Amino acid sequence: MLSLTIMAITFGVIFLAELPDKTALAGLMLGTRYKASYVFVGVAAAFAVHVVLAIAAGSVLTLLPQRLLQAIVGVLFLAGAAMLLFKKGDDDEDVKPPADQSFWKVSGAGFMLILVAEFGDLTQIMTANLAARYDNPLSVGIGAVLGLWAVAGLGILGGRTLMKRVPLRLITKIAACLMLALAGFSLFEAIAG
Repeated sequence: MLSLTIMAITFGVIFLAELPDKTALAGLMLGTRYKASYVFVGVAAAFAVHVVLAIAAGSVLTLLPQRLLQAIVGVLFLAGAAMLLFKKGDDDEDVKPPADQSFWKVSGAGFMLILVAEFGDLTQIMTANLAARYDNPLSVGIGAVLGLWAVAGLGILGGRTLMKRVPLRLITKIAACLMLALAGFSLFEAIAG
């Protein structure tokens, strides 16, 4: 059954976690050089593949005993928050864009860039955690895909403007605090039973 609450929580967590990611900046770079809709199609398809893989992993985690599952999810949320809080600034990736503006080359470049760069990324891990936590793969999947697509759209169409108005450091800290809260809640449930 679809849950708007779970979709909204997932959207918020994934959106905030992905916003400061370097792949949003890569999408911005591709979007400034190529037709935005072509870039978005490739990026959106790659994110959909990643969410399906994450939901599958999270669904497997739900087979564990509930207290153990809550402890694992809590520790993974803590690790995600630590990754956001303590990561060093990454240098810009050197992305080689396609030589022409054809749909297949541009969307293919966006797809491959995100598929490779996001594999095992924080947002994929967080999506698996949320799928395990809420045991509602459809709601988590929709929320995660929409969150990733929203960041991709912002990155492609208006990332520069957002980054000028909202400091990247603030966005990262908000995402980390949200993950810390989810970690605390999951660990409390694991201990309290």
